[in-house]
Amino acid sequence: MTEHLLQSAAPVYAVEVDPLLIEGLKRLARKKPNLSVVPGDVLETDLRAVAKGRRIRVYGNLPYYITSPILHHFFTIADQIDEIHIMIQFEVALRLVAQPGSKDYGYISVATQFFTRPELVLRLPRGAFRPPPDVDSALVTMRLPGKGAALGLEETDKFLEFVKSCFSQKRKTLLNNLRGVADPGRVRSLLRLLQLREDARAEQLSVADFVSVFRAISSQPPPADQDNRT
Repeated sequence: MTEHLLQSAAPVYAVEVDPLLIEGLKRLARKKPNLSVVPGDVLETDLRAVAKGRRIRVYGNLPYYITSPILHHFFTIADQIDEIHIMIQFEVALRLVAQPGSKDYGYISVATQFFTRPELVLRLPRGAFRPPPDVDSALVTMRLPGKGAALGLEETDKFLEFVKSCFSQKRKTLLNNLRGVADPGRVRSLLRLLQLREDARAEQLSVADFVSVFRAISSQPPPADQDNRT
């Protein structure tokens, strides 16, 4: 992947934690002046410092067991990223692109679609790898910004915590899951005001619906010139 990216002649920054792969990248960097090797764990890497103010595209084969933390790390600099192209576990890819009402729709779907516009580009069978893994894989492309950009929400960290609460027990209604966040009577009134069912479950709400409910509960007014239900 790194060798293919280097053919673009654009600056390429390779973040790698494996010592053996780091040595191979350093040898490659001696031949390719547009390659910079960044040793270390991507979760502990200051990506904004690596970007140095430039717009960036992110490419990677993510460790499947920490896909979600890595994506959240990318989202912290969403304002500098144009595109993300990653290979991940197929089942996780389905969750990233899932729509409201589907069985795969959950917290990571909302978080991903708030920041990006994800697309499942290619399914890769386990037989495509040597040795073959225990799961199928998928290439996912995420273009930025996502749906959240048009909704004018600034408190993104609090919003994501709120969405987690909404999905805390998927089989329960939104009203029940938000008991620890707000008074049930107030939540019921707000749902009616927002033209949402009182017995709605989190899996039935769109990203815009989540923003509307969060805004109403936190009493954060929407932008004057925008309808936060669109």
